[in-house]
Amino acid sequence: MTIVQRIKEAIEVGRPKETEKLIKQALSENVKPSVMLEEAMIPAMRSAGEYYRNNDGDIPRILAAARSMRKGLDILEPYIETEGGKPLATIVLGTVKGDLHDMGKNLVAIMFRSAGFKVIDLGVDVSEKEFLKAVRKNPDVSLVCISSLLTTAMPEMRHVVKTFRESKDLAHIKIMVGGGSVDQEFADDIGADAYTETAVDAAEKAKTFFV
Repeated sequence: MTIVQRIKEAIEVGRPKETEKLIKQALSENVKPSVMLEEAMIPAMRSAGEYYRNNDGDIPRILAAARSMRKGLDILEPYIETEGGKPLATIVLGTVKGDLHDMGKNLVAIMFRSAGFKVIDLGVDVSEKEFLKAVRKNPDVSLVCISSLLTTAMPEMRHVVKTFRESKDLAHIKIMVGGGSVDQEFADDIGADAYTETAVDAAEKAKTFFV
């Protein structure tokens, strides 16, 4: 079993310390961060998501897998850099107010950076006013990505999109939404420009706005 396969397995079964050790070892052996991301982290996330859908009563394992993923992301993020040149576009990213989940958002941020975007990550529990302030403070922003895992935060997501649509100076801003509570029907209903199910798809979809 290769070290990349071992990283994938460690995340899937929920071993944060082993995940951290293996990723550091892989880096010391000059395994590219992009390889770890594409061949271990993302497949593991998909596998964990599938496991969650089929075994939602096994909360301890699900949480352990999430912690392992977070450990991996924390280590790899500094190594994921845009490959020179001008950024494809600047995006503002955040988990909407009322939701403190950030694993999916963090992976989306990494995927955007590796795809050539400049990312302004506002973190979690981000209000409509904070999204607006960030965009107005950074006039080069052309895309806002809003995530939410909790259904209770969906009304706030709707409110954020509505506010952007009603702000004449921000009419040019594209809005993408995603997260466990969101689907295409909801995205269409609130007037978002795009919805994707995965972090990989989000980066690929965003590219279509700027090419």
